[in-house]
Amino acid sequence: MTPKPILQPGPDHPITIEPAGRRIIVTVAGKAVADTRDAVMLREADYPPVPYIPLADVDTTLLERTDHATYCPYKGQCSYYSIPIGGDRAANAVWEYQAPHDAVAEIKDRVAFYPDRVDSIEIS
Repeated sequence: MTPKPILQPGPDHPITIEPAGRRIIVTVAGKAVADTRDAVMLREADYPPVPYIPLADVDTTLLERTDHATYCPYKGQCSYYSIPIGGDRAANAVWEYQAPHDAVAEIKDRVAFYPDRVDSIEIS
């Protein structure tokens, strides 16, 4: 098996991570799945910014780990969770890099949510 590539952020593919500095609440089916003031915002190339929320601020009893996995050469191996109370729409709605590459180490022990698979991601 060929080893997976590890790429470094740079001018052609910038990645920055900084404190979000705002409260973020993620809801599904009327329940707060996450509520934090300690998120970081990851900005990668031309993609929309993504808040990464500490697992400590997520109601993990509402999550169910799935077998789905992906790989990003800039961030590493990614695993996923579904949110059963959200039905089929919330399948693989949450992702996590459990052992992110060094360049993005700040996202360790944090998760992110697909905006179209949850009811809302409120940033205030």
